Amino acid sequence: MKSADIRQAFLTYFEEQGHTIIPSSSLVPDNDPTLLFTNAGMVPFKDVFLGRDPRPYVRATSAQRCVRAGGKHNDLDNVGYTARHHTFFEMLGNFSFGDYFKREAIRFAWEFLTERLGLPADQLWVTVHVSDDEAEKIWKEDIGVDPERFSKLEDDNFWQMGDTGPCGPSSEIFFDHGSDVWGGPPGSPEEDGDRYIEIWNLVFMQFDRDAQGTLHPLPKPSIDTGMGLERVAAVLQGVHSNYEIDLFQNLLQAASAVTGHTDILSPSLCVIADHIRSCAFLIVDDVLPSNEGRGYVLRRIIRRAVRHGHKLGAQEPFFHKLVAALDAEMGDAYPELRQARARIESVLAKEEEQFARTLDHGMGLLETALNDLQSDVLPGETVFKLYDTYGFPFDLTADVCRERGVTLDEVGFQRELEAQRERARAASQFGTDYSAAMEIEGETAFTGYDQLEDSAEVVALLDTQGNPVDALAGDQRGVVVLDRTPFYGESGGQVGDTGYLHAEGGRFQVTDTHKQGGHHLHHGVMVSGHMKAGASVTPRVDAALRAATMRNHSATHLLHKALRMVLGDHVQQKGSLVSAERLRFDFSHFEAMTPEQLSEVEAIVNAQILENAPTRIEHMSLDEAKAKGAAALFEAKYADNVRVLTIGADDFSIELCGGTHVARSGDIGCFHVIAETGIAAGVRRIEAITGESALDYFREQEARVMRIGERVKAKPEQVESRVESLIERNRSLEKELERLKAKLASAAGSDMVDEAHDVAGVKLLAKQLDGVSGKELRGVLDQLKQKLGSGVIVLGVADREAGKVSLIAGVTDDLTGQLKAGELVNHVAAQVGGKGGGRPDMAQAGGSDPGALPQALASVPTWVEAQLI
Repeated sequence: MKSADIRQAFLTYFEEQGHTIIPSSSLVPDNDPTLLFTNAGMVPFKDVFLGRDPRPYVRATSAQRCVRAGGKHNDLDNVGYTARHHTFFEMLGNFSFGDYFKREAIRFAWEFLTERLGLPADQLWVTVHVSDDEAEKIWKEDIGVDPERFSKLEDDNFWQMGDTGPCGPSSEIFFDHGSDVWGGPPGSPEEDGDRYIEIWNLVFMQFDRDAQGTLHPLPKPSIDTGMGLERVAAVLQGVHSNYEIDLFQNLLQAASAVTGHTDILSPSLCVIADHIRSCAFLIVDDVLPSNEGRGYVLRRIIRRAVRHGHKLGAQEPFFHKLVAALDAEMGDAYPELRQARARIESVLAKEEEQFARTLDHGMGLLETALNDLQSDVLPGETVFKLYDTYGFPFDLTADVCRERGVTLDEVGFQRELEAQRERARAASQFGTDYSAAMEIEGETAFTGYDQLEDSAEVVALLDTQGNPVDALAGDQRGVVVLDRTPFYGESGGQVGDTGYLHAEGGRFQVTDTHKQGGHHLHHGVMVSGHMKAGASVTPRVDAALRAATMRNHSATHLLHKALRMVLGDHVQQKGSLVSAERLRFDFSHFEAMTPEQLSEVEAIVNAQILENAPTRIEHMSLDEAKAKGAAALFEAKYADNVRVLTIGADDFSIELCGGTHVARSGDIGCFHVIAETGIAAGVRRIEAITGESALDYFREQEARVMRIGERVKAKPEQVESRVESLIERNRSLEKELERLKAKLASAAGSDMVDEAHDVAGVKLLAKQLDGVSGKELRGVLDQLKQKLGSGVIVLGVADREAGKVSLIAGVTDDLTGQLKAGELVNHVAAQVGGKGGGRPDMAQAGGSDPGALPQALASVPTWVEAQLI
């Protein structure tokens, strides 16, 4: 059976058994801050199991897409090196919310595997929890499983959602690949071998674990199962590795075609085939590459795939080309993938382009460094040089070193990184004085107002430190100075142009352009060949980026006038930044703008855009410009002859400006404010977008509202009221939860008094609590002090997810002359990476090492005894 057939067969079977088919949820968990990504099939049903989200059905089945590539569940580093690890996988599951239980769940699983899929019963092995006699009886007596192919285990067969809450025993089903594969059955010393592979886990949620660890029977026991599609496909298709199944074979063939590498099962091709799935589906769910959070994980996966393609010899961008093959494999099952195909390709292509430029050179330098190593440790200085000078990511250096069995000097890398940050703080971004190293007569003639391409001569070449050089070659970074250029040099808030300088001997990519003295400095890198001083070149500006930048720059002038109309004449420009992506405008104003004011400003600007009036550029004296009413920072230094921009109908905006602008106001397209914030006393900042960026933003917002509507089961026009209802319900539930926690904490305090023991004649209780928040510790302490009458108490709570420890110590009044709560809590806090303080009778502290809490609390009796002697 093909993977798609297995997926459909599973859903069809359970639909026949009365289950409602639920579409896969987003990879970004809905309203669940505990998870980076959806990493299991039950994640979308967590609140259903907890009784917080009633559904119109009691049986459900789904094929849920999952990602494990960051956070607590991270398989990224194993992908490509094992047969069954993936960053993206599909979990097939069937669920019962208080309806059927063990007998039906076991029967469904066995019937589907042996009858629908045709797996031989004598090649299946079953496990249950050691305490689950009920499940054992069902398997052996009702199903007839051979006792010789049955195990009772402990740790591996008990599942829980968290330290407290719903939990229960589980039953796992394994497939036996046969005696010619090494490995032993579950529970044996050889269980980590590849002979017995888990394919399905049936969780019987029948208990609610309280803060003391006591299991209470649930009034409505439930079922949560998960079967890995890729693993089952490998079994049915008679292959050992998941990468040999049909779905991956087609992706591997496509990866082979775009990289030119013919070994279909090479680890690098497996990485690429795996990563295209996680990357594409993350983008489907609105995760975009960035430097933090989910976006950083996506960027890391993309770059890892590109690096492996480069390793196989791929010379051109290739990764985005695999989206078509993925669409062919999974687009029918996941229509959202097919709908987003063009967007996915665009995002991947852009990210790959940005990264590929650093990869060739960085890999060459890393190879040289590894070949020259005299030990098995790559120095931190080398790692930092790759990162800082050549933009080669630390993660990829670590990945390559892992393949070679080389360790990274991470401490040395961090030391160099901090030193670089100190240097950056001590110098401005453009602190290098390039002009001081140049002896060039005249100035660079700027021709970019009228054209985006020109003919020019290289009058100087500089390295990144500002030193003159005779030539640039081979991925070398540097600066090119021309006698004339259409490239706008950053000034007046407008960013510098980008593009290429074409010469007969090579091509220089301009990544930024600045002015220094009278010269335009083209910063960038030689992407091919070489370039010498005196060479003739053809400079070509990136036309699309220039046009987008002009739209944003012209919009800032309309924005400035609109702000003065709405807020008053006190509004003055305090700074701006105009790029292709967006505009940023800083202005004087004494308070935050109201939503109504922002709306009015936006409407005024868009009205001027719709007028589509021609833009006028005039040159005149400064006095004439002032008389004309031109806005400017007149305390600044201007030449006697200034450039005046008039834009909008009826001379709407008149300002001095040396930047590049649209020919007509309508060329801006549209204008939308995305943020208004304060940046200093009396200074506000507006960020806005125009043109295609604005249209993309509107489309994204509309799509987001549609998706929210689908999730909350409301039409777009009903989303607001539905969300308000959910928020109100959530508030009510949170209050109820706090009430129950307080009640639980009170009960916990009563039970713990009996655990106090005598130390040198003083009652002492030092205990770690579960299910109690840090802010509830004070109430528990007060109750315990009251019940003890005389004694010393230390309580701790460990939050492993957040990496935090909360501590509180109490000493009854009769003992504060001998023992101080502040000293005691600091003794414990020092062992968990923290400190604290307070009164002699009560003190609190925090820490950052939850794992050290048990040992720290165990040291309390010795400390107390030492103070009393």
